Amino acid sequence: MEVLNQLVSQYGYLAIFVILSLGLFGLPIPDELLVLWIGYFSKIGTLNYTYSLVVCIIGTFLGMMFSYYVGKKAGRPLIERIGRWIGLTDKRIGKTEKWIHKYGPSSIVISFFIPGIRHVTGYFFGVSQMRLKTYAIYVGISAIIWCCVLLTLGRMVGHFD
Repeated sequence: MEVLNQLVSQYGYLAIFVILSLGLFGLPIPDELLVLWIGYFSKIGTLNYTYSLVVCIIGTFLGMMFSYYVGKKAGRPLIERIGRWIGLTDKRIGKTEKWIHKYGPSSIVISFFIPGIRHVTGYFFGVSQMRLKTYAIYVGISAIIWCCVLLTLGRMVGHFD
């Protein structure tokens, strides 16, 4: 978190946008902690709550859209290749695909609140060839809810060091 603290202190909202986009694309970045921490900084006046919320939503949305695009273009072989590195066995991939087909786009909203799952959701929905418009609407709704909840919690709870 110290590196993230320095980046946000030095580059402000641009750093928030880039870090969240990369985190939601799948890099191992503690997104939940970052958004909570940004909420705290909006409480103490270091960052503006509204600007932070907008930047968080846009960064989250674009990271998820990029992972969808990669999943759609690269297909299941990408998930199988990446899956070996992060513990996604064929059995888990199959369960995830069944879950997506069973719950459809509403599973996007649910997945946002499950650490780790959120990071692979875009790839799976890209591979499943969900319509881009449907995916974008549900990711947008999910990003708004997730960012509002975490930023507000960060504003309410206090210090995160």
